[in-house]
Amino acid sequence: MTVPTDNVLQTVRHNSDYALELRNITKRFPLVLANDNISMQVRWGSVHALCGENGAGKSTLMKIVYGAQPPTSGEIVVDGEVVNLSDPSQAIARGIGMVFQHFMLVDTLSVTENVILGAEPRAGTSIDYAGARRRVAELIRQFGFDLNPDALVGDLPVGLQQKVEILKTLYRGARILILDEPTAVLTPSETDELFDFLKNQYAASGNAVIFISHKLHEVLHISDTISVIRDGKMIGTIPAEGATTETLARMMVGRDVSLKVQKAPARPGEVALDVRNVTVKGEHGNAVSNVSFQVRAGEIVGIAGVEGNGQSELVEAITGLQAVSGGEITYLGHPARGVREVEASGLSHIPEDRNERGLVLDMTTAENYILGEHDRAPFAGRLGFLKLDVIEENARVLSEKYDVRPRSASLQAGRYSGGNAQKLIVAREMRKGPKILVASQPTRGVDIGAIEFIHARIVEARDQGLAVLLVSADLGEVMNLSDRILVMYEGQVVGEVDAATASETQLGLLMTGSGGTSGRSGAVSESQEYGSR
Repeated sequence: MTVPTDNVLQTVRHNSDYALELRNITKRFPLVLANDNISMQVRWGSVHALCGENGAGKSTLMKIVYGAQPPTSGEIVVDGEVVNLSDPSQAIARGIGMVFQHFMLVDTLSVTENVILGAEPRAGTSIDYAGARRRVAELIRQFGFDLNPDALVGDLPVGLQQKVEILKTLYRGARILILDEPTAVLTPSETDELFDFLKNQYAASGNAVIFISHKLHEVLHISDTISVIRDGKMIGTIPAEGATTETLARMMVGRDVSLKVQKAPARPGEVALDVRNVTVKGEHGNAVSNVSFQVRAGEIVGIAGVEGNGQSELVEAITGLQAVSGGEITYLGHPARGVREVEASGLSHIPEDRNERGLVLDMTTAENYILGEHDRAPFAGRLGFLKLDVIEENARVLSEKYDVRPRSASLQAGRYSGGNAQKLIVAREMRKGPKILVASQPTRGVDIGAIEFIHARIVEARDQGLAVLLVSADLGEVMNLSDRILVMYEGQVVGEVDAATASETQLGLLMTGSGGTSGRSGAVSESQEYGSR
């Protein structure tokens, strides 16, 4: 592969006003019409947002653009020329780059090695590493990225790792950059830096960005034009100027959606979950160090922080999946060890990874609804035989109550969309009648309709007297749902903030270790401000 040597931020001439045109793209699978006659135009020099619910067809459409799968019919036009993109290498050769939500980096390699991986320049029979390093260093300088070309990627914070992913595409000469949920694990300041680069440098130099996100306030903030897909069809394309989150939500879902969490003030009762001086070991030293807090019945305590700062290990300790190396956790005043004891104490858990920890993908809906309770009443008799009619009726009732679609007790869990799979887990955990609910990343990768539903169920649980611990990398979610917010940084709780008066700036500083030990603020958060547009 020949690596471009020109400055990708230098404004270049184009053959067409449009970087990308999709003409009547249709993609059929054996049982699904994923894309139905979709047409879309993306202008050079713009940020074009693509929105839609889970399963709407966004990912399929972008895989077609990136050459990962062919369309059943239709045309792709890049800079005025009809192209045939049969694999990603052909898309890259046409200047199309894609940054996926889950980074594809090798932690043990340097920034330079990750950037050139698969596109190594040659000097005779050897890799021209020195030349590649100079090229990467020049790109870093051009973009103003705070990166060391020799740093190990595994030592970098998440925000810088994402910049490495972007460098990979730009090193290969990307003029059309597709980003899939790019802010999912970024702090507010890292998001601002990313947006500044995309809009004021990359797009302003004549390139084009396709921005995919469920965060509608971000879509409105960064984009020039917004296209919405629903059920595989293009619903419409509108200018971002003058649009509102309510307008976009209605286009995505086909009905009015409440974007603001409606909840009355909390009425905290007795302490239900008590975490005292807890330390949890990680791969390299302590992942959690001397953490203490309480969650009372009838309140939602949120934990904010950049992922990788001990939140996952803390949740595993609280839910009995991992032993603590110091301190104590009590549930309704009593200690418990292991998953079985913790669950018996009255705790339910919505895990952060629904596929790895929440569901058995090859099992049916009905079977997944009874995980953890399959060996006792009402689902099993005294001799341990399953009561299949009871299990099927349980699935029917829960799917109806929690709007899990399609309504099928026999459907394999792995065939649900992300939103419906998550609602299945929420339904199962709430059916158990818990006193404590630990909700970890409860709406990750979930569309706006399912987010609205799940948020309402969490508030409903609080109002029924449950103690709710919410852990989320989505700062807007933490701020909108929580009554109190704790911030974790490098395995410690570095601050507690009243959710009613918190600002994103204040929390963002705490999340990066720069905000002191605690504080209150009366500022309006960015997510609240955009949510009211």
